[in-house]
Amino acid sequence: MKTGLVLEGGGMRGLFTAGVMDVMMEHDIRFDGIVGVSAGASFGCNYKSHQVGRVLRYNVRFKDDPRYMGLRSLLRTGNLVAAEFSYHTLPNELDLYDYDACNSDPTEFHVVCTDVLTGEPVYHHIEFMDDKSLEWIRASASMPLVSRPVPLEGRLLLDGGISDSIPLRYFQEQGFERNIVILTQPKGFYKKRTRLMPFFHLFMRRYPAIVEAMSRRHLMYNEELAYLEEQERLGNILLIYPQDTLPIGRTEQDEKKMRRIYAMGRAKAEEMLSEIQAFVEASQTWAGINANVTRDDCK
Repeated sequence: MKTGLVLEGGGMRGLFTAGVMDVMMEHDIRFDGIVGVSAGASFGCNYKSHQVGRVLRYNVRFKDDPRYMGLRSLLRTGNLVAAEFSYHTLPNELDLYDYDACNSDPTEFHVVCTDVLTGEPVYHHIEFMDDKSLEWIRASASMPLVSRPVPLEGRLLLDGGISDSIPLRYFQEQGFERNIVILTQPKGFYKKRTRLMPFFHLFMRRYPAIVEAMSRRHLMYNEELAYLEEQERLGNILLIYPQDTLPIGRTEQDEKKMRRIYAMGRAKAEEMLSEIQAFVEASQTWAGINANVTRDDCK
């Protein structure tokens, strides 16, 4: 029985996820696979490389650097988060991503993107982390309106959260029967239709499938929340989420807020640590029992 980690996006709310992940890494909690959406992908890849603290560190270090993200990058390149600097210069030269650790770790790593021409989710299993794989992560985190579509393997791709914000069903279909799901919204959150639809109609009119997907994204998201509740009742998942709405904007770079959100994630993981460990250990125990039964059946 494979155990997965499912990571929602949410921009800088993802620092909550980073705090949770760092505590789990510090206690050597391992998963058979990870699937990340948007910030869940760009931050979650650090779990596979075992780099505790890296997410907070580089976000604080480069928060005021115009090469990283901001209006200057958006006006110059069409990307709020600068593509070359953020996804290549930073991990390859300035705050090194540990490719060796990542690629030697057996944990599967999957990301979710959205096909710009169809509005449908595109799931990609990153089997080897390199510069091209970082482009898949960039595509997963490329927010509409403030990012140019990313061309990859004959497709144009944008943020995976447009079409599949919490890809639990996908991971279950891949054989991950028991999953820990980290959300960046509190329990009871209910998504409303975005108030930015006039801007989508104006600036994304070349991509009508994205406009349509955004018009019904709240329906997709709320249906996924209902599915999470069902799976939680069945004992198939363990949900981790903030107690209250996280006090930070999606692209906000206030250092005090970033540290606070990260600390909230750490505190939540520490509060739930015994529950997290028990959930993962039970999954591993069941996997061992099933393996023994299978071997006995073959005798």
